[in-house]
Amino acid sequence: MSETVYNFSAGPAVLPKAVLRQVADELPDWRGSGMSVMEMSHRGPEFMGIHAQAIADLRELMRIPEQYKVLFMQGGAIAENAIIPMNLLRGREQADYLVTGQWSAKSAKEAARYARVNVVADASKLPSPHRGGETGAYTFVPEQSQWRMSRDAAYLHVCTNETIDGVEFQHPPAQGDGPADVPAGVPIVADVSSHVLSREIDVTRYGCLYGGAQKNIGPAGLTIVVVREDLLGKAHPLCPSAFDYKVVADNDSMYNTPPTFAIWVAGLVFAWLKEQGGVAEMERRNVEKAALLYDYIDASGLYENRVRPQDRSRMNVPFFLRDPSLDAAFLKGAEAAGLLQLKGHRSVGGMRASIYNAMPIEGVRALVDYMKDFERRHG
Repeated sequence: MSETVYNFSAGPAVLPKAVLRQVADELPDWRGSGMSVMEMSHRGPEFMGIHAQAIADLRELMRIPEQYKVLFMQGGAIAENAIIPMNLLRGREQADYLVTGQWSAKSAKEAARYARVNVVADASKLPSPHRGGETGAYTFVPEQSQWRMSRDAAYLHVCTNETIDGVEFQHPPAQGDGPADVPAGVPIVADVSSHVLSREIDVTRYGCLYGGAQKNIGPAGLTIVVVREDLLGKAHPLCPSAFDYKVVADNDSMYNTPPTFAIWVAGLVFAWLKEQGGVAEMERRNVEKAALLYDYIDASGLYENRVRPQDRSRMNVPFFLRDPSLDAAFLKGAEAAGLLQLKGHRSVGGMRASIYNAMPIEGVRALVDYMKDFERRHG
């Protein structure tokens, strides 16, 4: 294997090397305290300071207004698929879900255990606008005029970046009084797991944002929830206390023992992001990285990306060899070249390069160089 390694895993994913070095240095003894962060009381002054700084830095990076609570929870986005309806139905019976990929499909399925779910549109069941009208795959975000929304839904749920399928919202859903708008009184809830902090997000356009940390933030085990205060306090009576957003908010995410190690590393990542120039600079880099890879794929005769260009993810780039019999050779050669975790999700096959914030552009260049060489030999 090459001495230089680039990890394209979709999650748990690559972390900034500077953060990994800092973790290694401070792990046995955090800043002369005599303790590892993993050994500290979560209510002790050392960890309380770590916790407060992480929240402050996240608020700064995302420009989170005061009327939103930042919660550090556990269970990942999968758990939030149940926690969301238990908290946000607020006595109503129905919630709207837009299905643009496998994660939003899972979200809708789980929510149906707690609410009557109205799928406003399912991209896999609509004719593809760019692939000859085919159906059965998630390759685009349906136009909002195609959504069939409820007027009395408790909320609208969307997944703004589909990690498996490589479909990303470039703009938030339009909300207002127009015939195709999300009704003004319906909060928009977004799973932002795989692109949070990679691009500017106007938090005020949403009632709740949530995501697992293991893609752009830190290690698996931490879940970030940003929720507007007026949505708190009406959880279902059977909602476990540890999942009640108001209980978690009132206890500053300390109702139960939080994932202290993951919070510490996330805080280091937030500090690193600020040093890099914040979210605006990361978005600039991510646009450049994604364009480099997509431009080569589009010009290639051996590879293809099947997502409508305006809906392509900057974070997760699925691609397919036009001759799938070459897949195994491609992956073997990639690993030998130090390009790891490129195999596509088992449900869709092909390849997938996840190019999160911590992936340097040199890694994308190395991948494109390898793809070019492989095409010269096998194209």
